[in-house]
Order: sequence, then C-alpha cells, then structure tokens
Amino acid sequence: MPALHKLLHSRIPGLPPGKHSDGGGLWLHKRDDGGAQWFMRVTVHGRRREMGLGRLSDVSLKEARLAAEKCRALVREGKDPIKERERQRREAARADNTLRTVAEDAFEARKAELRKDGKAGRWFSPLELHVLPKLGKVPVEDVNQQDIKETLAPIWHTKADTARKAMNRLNIVFKHAAALGLDVDLQSTDKARALLGKSRHQPTNIVAMDWRDVPAFYASLAEPTITHLALKLLILTGTRSKPLRFLHEDHIDGETWIIPGELMKGLEGSTQDFRVPLSSESQSVIEQVRPRARDGYLFPSVRKGVISDATMARLMERREMPERPHGFRSSLRTWLSEATDAPPDVAETVLAHATGSAVERAYRRTDFLEQRRALMERWAQHVTGNSGKLVQFALPLNVAET
Repeated sequence: MPALHKLLHSRIPGLPPGKHSDGGGLWLHKRDDGGAQWFMRVTVHGRRREMGLGRLSDVSLKEARLAAEKCRALVREGKDPIKERERQRREAARADNTLRTVAEDAFEARKAELRKDGKAGRWFSPLELHVLPKLGKVPVEDVNQQDIKETLAPIWHTKADTARKAMNRLNIVFKHAAALGLDVDLQSTDKARALLGKSRHQPTNIVAMDWRDVPAFYASLAEPTITHLALKLLILTGTRSKPLRFLHEDHIDGETWIIPGELMKGLEGSTQDFRVPLSSESQSVIEQVRPRARDGYLFPSVRKGVISDATMARLMERREMPERPHGFRSSLRTWLSEATDAPPDVAETVLAHATGSAVERAYRRTDFLEQRRALMERWAQHVTGNSGKLVQFALPLNVAET
C-alpha cells in the first residue's frame, strides 16, 4: 500500500491551489478562491470512484483520515463506499422521515447547484418560514394536498411569489422523498394548486424615473458620501444593486468593471463574469470613492461589511420619491430605445439580459463591449446634462468581438 499520512497539519494552510495526496487514496483539493475539500479515490470492482468527505473548514485532517480508513475497510469487504453512504442515508431518512428532515436532506443534495453552496439559505427560506412551522414534524408520507393548501392559503394571494417558491420547493422535496424510497404522492403539490386556485395577487413594477428627469436627480447627488456616490455609479452603469454594493478594487480592470459570475443574477452557481464598460464619469466616481474603501470594497458600511440593499432606497424615500434605485435600469433601457438606434441585442446586453435561444447564445461569441462602451459614454453625457441628442449607432453589427 502507498505511504500514508503525507500531509502535515501545520503546512496545509500554506499549500498552493491544486490536489494534494495524503496517501491511501485520500486527497485534499485546494481551489484558487481559497476553499478546499477532502475527497477519497477508491477502486471497486475495477471501477474508479471519487467520494467527497467534506470541506477543510468542517473536517480536520484527523477526521478525514478516519473517514478514509472507513472507506478502505469497505473496499476490502467488496463494498462501494458511495453506495454504502447512500444506503445509510436512506435508512436514516426512513427512521426519521418528517417533512423537515427530508426537506433538509433535499436542500443538502442541491447545495452544489446553488451559489456558494447555498450558505445564504435563500433556497430553503420559503420552506423554513411558511411551511415547516406547521408541517415540519409531520411524516412526509402523511403530508397531502389538503395539508399543503391549508398551510399556504394565508400567503397564496398576498405573497404570491413566496408562495410559488414554497410550492416549488415542496415539489422537489417530495421527489427527493420518493428517491429515498418513501411512499409519497408526487402529485400532491399539483393537487394543492388546484385547491388553492389562481392567485389574485397583481404584481406591480418598480417605479422608474423618466430618463429625461435623471440628469436633475443626478445633479442633486452633490455630496461626496458613500450613498450619493453609490447611486451615481448605479445610474451610470445600469447594474443591479448587489454587484455594485460588493464592488471590489480587484474587479476594476482599467476602463472595464468585471463583475464575478457569483454576483450576477441568473442561474444559481453561475461562474460567467460580466464586463461593464466604464465611462469617464464612472471612472471619476470610482476615483472619488476609492479613498473610502475598506478591505478593498469601495462601498463599505459604517460598521462592517458593505452598504445594505436598502441604503440607496432610503435616500429616495426620505426625499418622498416614488421611484427606487432598481428603476434606473428601466430608465436606461428606455433611453436606449428612444434616444439611440442601438440594436435590441446590444441594448439588452447593456443590462446583462440574455437574448436569443440557447443555441444562438452558444454561437454568439461577443458581449458587444466596445459598442456598449460608446453607448455608456453617451449615457453618461446625458446623465451629467451635457447632451440630449440622438445617438447614431454606427458600428458594424457583424464585427466579431472576443
């Protein structure tokens, strides 16, 4: 057998990114972002298998070695450690098959698909807040459409989006329960929807400022405060609040802001970065806020972390304005339609909206960066009150941009 215990506890923090063997099939994978996971490589019946043993932050070197030895013992018995772990999980679920237990297990199984392994808990929160307080202790096999209907009825017409998410999560939980071998009704959520009927909730759009009024509001942001500067950059770039609030000095590359995929709205777990062209005015705002940076973040809060999602909205509320910060994306999009001849694909890309079918996006290898740069420079001129003329979009549309 190959040598065991190659790694030293004291040297693990200093190991470079990559895969590091401890011997006997136990490996530590350190990622570029600083995270690290233990995994086990075994060969069972001539088939090579890899089994995760947990994050380094949760599992010590000693614990990983104990888990690895258990895996090797199972292999010596001719058993597949991964299948054995799955069997044990199924048995545990049958022994404690309340809706809460199965829901938590389903959440654990989906974490790899969620941003940052689902640490924010947003996927689970609709269940935690609106379903589990009433049904969490009920065996999942006993939960029926009537139970679901009575549980979600209080929010079905008042918090329609939350109720929809809770229902969708429940459907996933029931499928997970069925995969565990539990006798559940996979149609219970559809039946509950039929009992609840169509939601009467009428969604309202966020109030947006007319693009012609944006220059006056921009001019009113005259104080060099974090909030004023954040609102200025939000208006100039047309980005969402989250990537702006978490803007780090490392995200700025000359005249371009590169938003990491994990900060972009879209598919959870997305790793695709998005480039935002920075106008001269945007770069000026960034230079003004740079001296206030803390830990590299350009918009820190007063105490710790970054400014909250409500910080900019409160400024507009105090001014008794009906509009909200997110509405400036609509202002920009309307300006693109009414004051420029930017093609729809380019205009939608300004707001980081996906356009076309999946096949079209696969073949389109451009993010129209230079076309957007010209548009955003012109938007900045409008916002700062320097011009209101029609923008002629003269760049050729068939230029491949990589």
